[in-house]
Amino acid sequence: MSEQLDICMGCGVKVQTENPELIGYAPASALAKEMIICQRCFRLKHYNEVQDVNLTDDDFLKILNGIGKTDALVVMIVDIFDFNGSWLPGLHRFVGQNKVLLVGNKVDLLPKSVKHNKLINWMKHEAKQLGLKPEEVFLVSAARGVNVKETAAAIDEMRNGKDVYVVGCTNVGKSTFINRIIKEVTGEADVITTSHFPGTTLDIIKIPLDDEKSLIDSPGIINHHQMAHFVDKQDLKIITPKKEIKPKVFQLNEGQTLFFGGLARFDYISGGRRSFVCYVSNEINIHRTKTENAAELYDNHVGEMLTPPRPEQLDSFPELVKQEFFVKEAKTDIVFSGLGWITVNEPGAKVAAYVPKGVQTLIRKSLI
Repeated sequence: MSEQLDICMGCGVKVQTENPELIGYAPASALAKEMIICQRCFRLKHYNEVQDVNLTDDDFLKILNGIGKTDALVVMIVDIFDFNGSWLPGLHRFVGQNKVLLVGNKVDLLPKSVKHNKLINWMKHEAKQLGLKPEEVFLVSAARGVNVKETAAAIDEMRNGKDVYVVGCTNVGKSTFINRIIKEVTGEADVITTSHFPGTTLDIIKIPLDDEKSLIDSPGIINHHQMAHFVDKQDLKIITPKKEIKPKVFQLNEGQTLFFGGLARFDYISGGRRSFVCYVSNEINIHRTKTENAAELYDNHVGEMLTPPRPEQLDSFPELVKQEFFVKEAKTDIVFSGLGWITVNEPGAKVAAYVPKGVQTLIRKSLI
């Protein structure tokens, strides 16, 4: 078989039959066909499913750099539940003169009491702190289709006849969002055929719009400081909320500690008796103990009473690293990237957060 035939007709990538997780995978049976198409393009064509691809950070930077050289609208998707962990650092440097529309996905996970206007203002404020000034902010639930139609209409209006690049980290629901938009806009299940994307390369998928322009899906970028990279797929289901989060309130005395499974630890050091509100997946077990016993408890029970991680992961699981914070302002969140946050309502508390080495913790103005 000539070299040329081993190229996917859909995305132009070299086809391989060894590893379904890697780029260009097609089952061996596909090689017998006249037009070879990789599994990713096959799923896109027949099911309108856009699958994430594993690329290196360098690959991703090349793609981002390319966006700044185009004349397009950039749509950045963040996971509201993991706002800081799913932020694309440095995006403002890559977009050039292009306008950016910020979409907060998974709005359905936040308690219903959260006012959407307040949340939009909070996101604008946080984005500005991180160096980005979005034209507009939208809140959606791609999984449930909430507000997707309105967001699609705004994108269409704001793009002003230009291409649209959709960017975001892994696990923010970017593909779900794009698939939902395709469905909303066309109402059909099989709009995309391989002939629509001649010569596109694997890094991006072009979805044709009705005016010769495209909606361009870029690969999900890996943010290495997210908790998701330290748990296996089973546990990812535990730490990733699927439905509305029920806040858990703990009245703590100084010298008390909360464990979030075995993934994170929160020490209340000083500030008098007070309440702390925990926003994490409903599936995560929170265990309270005295700080003086905490280290011993962790050593003896991680992987058992304190899971995730599971026992078989303990050899490779990183140690928990401590960072201390002093809460100066009322309504402050202590954030555990990819796991959730704890809201401290009154100023004057000294606390410590422990997370696996490599995961980010930070302090921010309260989201809720």
